[in-house]
Amino acid sequence: MLSMGRAHVIAADAMLPICILALLLVLSWFGGQAARAEPAASNAPRIEWEAKNRFRLFRNEADFQRHVEATRSDGVLAAERRLAKESDGHGWARDTVERLCVDRTGRLLEFCERDGERENYLAPHDHRVGVTLSGTLPANEGCVWSFDDGDGHPRQVNAACDEEVRARLVSSRPTLASVDIVLPDGTALRLISEIAVRDVLIAGMGDSIAAGEGNPDRAVQLSDQGFCFKRFGAGEYYRPGRAGFRGNRSCTVMANDDTHSGEWAQQSARWLSGPCHRSLYSYQMRTALALAVENSHLAVTFIPLGCSGATINAGFLGNQRARECPGVGLACSGTVRSQISELTELLATARRQHADRSLDLVLLTIGANDILFSGLIANVMIEPGTERSLLSSGGIIASVEEAQTILGRELPGNFAKARAALKPLVGGNLSRVVYVTYGNPALAGPETTCPGGRDGFDVHPAFAVDGERLRQAVAFVSQKFLPGIKALARCEDGRTCRSPSTERMTFVDAHQAAFASHGACVRGDDDPAFDRECFSGKGETFESSLTKGATDPMTCGYAASEFRPYASRARWIRTANDSYFTAMTYPEGLPAVLQPSDLHDAIWGIFAAVYGGAVHPTAEGHAAMADAALPAAREALGLRPPAALVRSEPLPALPNLVAPRLPTSGR
Repeated sequence: MLSMGRAHVIAADAMLPICILALLLVLSWFGGQAARAEPAASNAPRIEWEAKNRFRLFRNEADFQRHVEATRSDGVLAAERRLAKESDGHGWARDTVERLCVDRTGRLLEFCERDGERENYLAPHDHRVGVTLSGTLPANEGCVWSFDDGDGHPRQVNAACDEEVRARLVSSRPTLASVDIVLPDGTALRLISEIAVRDVLIAGMGDSIAAGEGNPDRAVQLSDQGFCFKRFGAGEYYRPGRAGFRGNRSCTVMANDDTHSGEWAQQSARWLSGPCHRSLYSYQMRTALALAVENSHLAVTFIPLGCSGATINAGFLGNQRARECPGVGLACSGTVRSQISELTELLATARRQHADRSLDLVLLTIGANDILFSGLIANVMIEPGTERSLLSSGGIIASVEEAQTILGRELPGNFAKARAALKPLVGGNLSRVVYVTYGNPALAGPETTCPGGRDGFDVHPAFAVDGERLRQAVAFVSQKFLPGIKALARCEDGRTCRSPSTERMTFVDAHQAAFASHGACVRGDDDPAFDRECFSGKGETFESSLTKGATDPMTCGYAASEFRPYASRARWIRTANDSYFTAMTYPEGLPAVLQPSDLHDAIWGIFAAVYGGAVHPTAEGHAAMADAALPAAREALGLRPPAALVRSEPLPALPNLVAPRLPTSGR
C-alpha cells in the first residue's frame, strides 16, 4: 500500500463480516441500477477515483498534470496554445523529453521508474489511483478505507474524509473499495464502489507526419553570430549557427577538423528519437495523451514507432536509414529497425508477461514517401543551378508525373502488404487502425494555392518556390493523392481488399478543411513579432555582407535566439526558415554523392530544411490533427466523448445502511 499525505495504513481487523459486506454489495447494486434511471442527488456522498499519471510514457505525474491543467472543453489545439504561451514559445516538451520511459535513442524501456515505483512498461502489474469522497459528507471523525482485490489480504487506510487516498491496485482484476465514514456516535456510514483501471495499448506508426518531424522536443539553441557556408562555385554566405559551438565558424576549415562528431553534435536539437526525428508533439502522441487526460479511469500505454523518411517497404515493413545521429557517445548504427518487426516483438514480450495483453488501437499515417512527396517538395523549392543538378543526379528531386505513376502502379500493392502485416496484430479487424490522412501544406485558403517566391524560404540561396510547379504539386495532392490514399484505406479502390468488412481502416480527414487556411505561406497579424519583422516576404531575411553576416546574420535588428519555435502563428506548416531555426539538422545516412564534405558545405543547408521538417505541420498543426483523430480513436476503443463521460460511478445515498459501532482500538 502506498501511503500519501496524511493517510496511514492500519490493521485489517476492522473489516465487517463477509455476510454484511455481501448484503451491502447487493443493496449497492440495486441502488446503482436505480441511480441509472434516476440520478442520485448531486450532493449525496459518493466515492470518486482516478488513475494517476495515466499517460504511462511520462515518468512523473507533474508532467501529466500539466496537460490536465491546460485542458478545457475546447480541444487539443486550444490546450497546445495555452502550453505554448506558458512556455513563452519555447515549447512544453523541452524538459519533459528527459523524463520518459524511453532511452536516449528512443527505444522503450522494459522497466520504468514512474513516480518512485519500478513498473513493467508494456504489462504493468498494478496502477496507482487516487480515491476521494465527494458530495456533502455528514459530521464525522474520520474515514476508514478498505481495498480488496480478492487476494485475501484487504488493505486498509485511516484518513481524514476530505483527503485523497492513494493506492496501487492490481491491474488484472477489479478492486472493491469501501469506506466507513465514522460518525460522532461511533457508528459508521459505509459506501462501496468497484475500481477497475482499463489499460489500453496504443501504437503510433508511419512516416514523418506520424513521427512529428519539424518539432524537436527541445529546439536547437541558436547562436546570434553567423556560421559560414560554402556553395559550389557561388561563394559563401552566413546564417545563424548553433549556440554553444566553439569550433570554427568561418569557412576556413583546418586540417583534421572533427567538429561534426564532437562539439557541433553536442548542440543538436533533442528528439524523443533522433534517428527517427520522433517527437512528443506528433498528433499520434497528442491523441493518446488526450485520451488519458479526458478519461480518468483509463491508463494509456503508448508505443511510439513513427519514423521520418519511412515508406511502406523501407521503414514500415523493412529497415530504413536513420534520419540523424545526434549526440556524443550514443549508439547509432545508422539503421532503424522496421516498425512491424519492432511492434511484433514488443507485443510478444508483453504477452509473455501478461497473457491477455493485446493491441487495442493503431494510429497510422503513411504513403506520402512512397509517392516521393519530399522529391516533389524539392522540385518546387530548389532553383536551377549546381545544387539542383546534384540533387537530381542523387534521386532527390521528383516530378508530378513520377509521383502519379507510383500512385497508380505501386502504392496499391504496397498498401495491401501493409494491411496484411497489421491485420494479425489487431485481432483481424482493421477498423482498430485509425488512418489519419495528410493536410495539403501549400494552401493560402480553400482551393487557393500559395503564390510561391522566397517568403519563408530564403534560408538557403538556392531556395525559391516556383509558383507553377507548386500549383501542379498542390493539384496532384488534392485531386489525386489524397483521394487515392482514402480509397486505399477505406477499401474503395476495388482491388486491394479481399474482405472489406474486416480490412477497412477507420479513416480521418476532418482536419483538412482547417489546414486549407493555415498553409506555409499564411501570415497573421498575431504572428510573433520576430516572424513579422525578420522573415522577409521579399526574401531579404539575412545579411548579404560577409563581414557583417559573420557577427550579425539577421537584417531585422533581432537576435536569432529570439525566434520562438512553438509560439502560436497563422501558418501550421513549417517553412524552410522555420525548419532551420527549429532543428538545424545535419543529415545522416545520405548517399555518398550527397553527403556534405564538412560542416561548412552548403549542401547540408538544403537537407537541414528537407530533413529537418520543412513543409511539415507545426505543433499547432499536429494538435489540430489530434482533435480530428480523437472521435475515431474513442469510437474504436468504445469510449464516450468528454461531455458524456462519467468521471465516477455515483452511489445512492444509503441512510439506513449504517455499519455497526466501530471498535475504538481500530482507529
